[in-house]
Amino acid sequence: MLYLDRPVVPWRGRLWSHLISDVSYEELHVFAEALGAPRRGFDRDHYDLPAERFPMAVWLGARVVPSRDLVRLLRDSGLRRPKHLTRLPGPRVRG
Repeated sequence: MLYLDRPVVPWRGRLWSHLISDVSYEELHVFAEALGAPRRGFDRDHYDLPAERFPMAVWLGARVVPSRDLVRLLRDSGLRRPKHLTRLPGPRVRG
């Protein structure tokens, strides 16, 4: 299933929502492509989706949920990728 929150996050003069899948990243990428969302909109475990694409995402079947539910759904599905776990490790300093 695909989920998104309402576009309320302001950035660069636009409002944005977040699109996730609780099934797989493949499902998420296929859905985003159908929406015309560029791959650069993918951020670790979700797509940042501009408000203009929100109505089409809902029409295509994404379920609208509160923002706080997105993280829970990702965590419960095992697809959550927190920022601190996605950074590349730096060199280790031994001393």
